[in-house]
Amino acid sequence: MADPKFKPIHIAIIGGGIGGVILGIALAKFQHITFTIYESRAAFGEIGAGIGFGANSHLAMSLISPAIWEGYKSRATYNGWVEKQDTWFDFSFGEKGENDGKRIIEVRMREKMTQSTAHRAHFLEILVKLLPEGKTEFNKRLVNVDQSGEKVICEFADGTRAKADAVIGCDGIKSSTRPFVYDHQDELVKPIFTKKVAYRGLVPMKAAEAALGPEKANNRQMYIGHGGHVLTFPIANGTLMNVVAFRSYTKEWEGEWVKPLQKENAQGAFPDSHWGKNIVTIMEDETDSFFKLIQNPDAWAIFQHPEVSTFHQDRISLLGDAAHAMTPHFGQGAGMAIEDAYVLSNLLGECTSTADLVTAFEAYDSVRVPRTMRVTSASHEQGKVLDLEGDDIGDDMEKLAARLNTAVRWIWYEDMEAHLATAKQKIDSLKHK
Repeated sequence: MADPKFKPIHIAIIGGGIGGVILGIALAKFQHITFTIYESRAAFGEIGAGIGFGANSHLAMSLISPAIWEGYKSRATYNGWVEKQDTWFDFSFGEKGENDGKRIIEVRMREKMTQSTAHRAHFLEILVKLLPEGKTEFNKRLVNVDQSGEKVICEFADGTRAKADAVIGCDGIKSSTRPFVYDHQDELVKPIFTKKVAYRGLVPMKAAEAALGPEKANNRQMYIGHGGHVLTFPIANGTLMNVVAFRSYTKEWEGEWVKPLQKENAQGAFPDSHWGKNIVTIMEDETDSFFKLIQNPDAWAIFQHPEVSTFHQDRISLLGDAAHAMTPHFGQGAGMAIEDAYVLSNLLGECTSTADLVTAFEAYDSVRVPRTMRVTSASHEQGKVLDLEGDDIGDDMEKLAARLNTAVRWIWYEDMEAHLATAKQKIDSLKHK
């Protein structure tokens, strides 16, 4: 039976990707909160192949719902070798020269902590099964939000409207919700091209093992060099190796952010005159290569959102990439969305009426803006380090090893329950002003 002190609250969730669906699952445990997910496409679906999660993301999943964590683990892939279970990446030089193939450092996590990967679509499939039925409407592309009245009104491209007590945009880097938080100010709304491009493809594991050897194919590797780096890791329960090859790009990006069938451009970006044996084996179309097995890699322009000081305006808030799209150099984009969902759902659960919603969003901002802005900035700098463009580091072996070994640990080891407690304390302080 619902606690009478809690009045009904209805939330409109814009976007049915990983962030939006996890938020819905997290809100479903609160009897006084109802929600509807509005997805712009005709069905649930995720763009891209591999998705990675570190120890912080694993913890946030389990705190939201043990069912999410157990479901994810059933489809997750880890390093293939038992002795590599706590290895984030083996970092090696990837350029021609005396250091070609030389290991820089093996970055290991705390005991019993792991880095995992999964196929995006497989993870979303698990999440959708945990979502209560009848909570999603499809083909709903948001075009306007009006919060001038008692209820927030969402208007969609098909001419329909929906009412809610609050709106949470979980609709990705090209969010339709974001402009309504920042009054359509381009300098706060539009993503920024980071001058990095990633060529992505999948390789059958047997072919990868034949080309690189079992250790490199089955465990997470990073080959770094001037102006580019290549990372590989197993997905799909070890049946495939995911390849992501980053290259610096000096021009402004034109056209679609994802361009398919980029084999020639990808090979041209990693000529064998510059890159070492491992990268050449991965990227060149030779007899022993598996790059031709990828056939047609996609080129992904890497964008991030500008720094902001808030994720909400009154009763509209943002979560995940809609709030803080970041570069993938720490593998934390989806993980930050899960952390967001853990914090925001619990703060909304504390709301006894719609009058508390703005306070909950302010408390959410108080912990999530500083953390995600720091991760965004640090991830951008990590991209420079991996391409040997880091200030005062360059290709200095000792400095690289020290930086790579420490740069991400503060993200992994965040105490999420303490993080939430801090946000709840903020609610108390705001209520007693």
